[in-house]
Amino acid sequence: MYPSIETNHEPPPSAPPETPQPPQTTAPFVVGPNVSVLQVPTIGPASWSTGLFDCCNDVDNCCMTCFCPCITFGQIAEIIDHGSISCCASSGLYTGIMCLTGCHWMYSCFYRRKLRGQFFLEESPCGDCCVHCCCEPCALCQEYRELRLRGLDPYFGWHANLVRQTALIPPAVGAMTR
Repeated sequence: MYPSIETNHEPPPSAPPETPQPPQTTAPFVVGPNVSVLQVPTIGPASWSTGLFDCCNDVDNCCMTCFCPCITFGQIAEIIDHGSISCCASSGLYTGIMCLTGCHWMYSCFYRRKLRGQFFLEESPCGDCCVHCCCEPCALCQEYRELRLRGLDPYFGWHANLVRQTALIPPAVGAMTR
């Protein structure tokens, strides 16, 4: 009376076979509570927006970094640490390490690693410590430009960037009612 149950289930011939897709991850960047921006699907590490030796693309930052790298580092560190350490405190630590040991590049290399982790950037052209040891000003300029191109201007500091980001988010529009 009833048709027999088949134990071998195959999809109908008209259905296309399923192919496994490569896993995709998203790269959210949380600006503050209830605010996140830059959710970009990525596969693997992304490349830097500018090259290591593109220092002259931003002449103001290039000059500041050449004559006073501690200021540039402090601005970068404040953004990377989400305002938990101020520009002045980071600059002071950087200057102290530079004057006492000359190994300030080790401190700044730690922040480059944190920046890469936040934005899923590749470790190029070589390792973080090697980049900072061999060309500290170029590395700081590249990190500054990267933050700026991603909408976080280190010049303004963390809290001003947070205000700027929340001001750019359009208000939610409610549904139409009678």
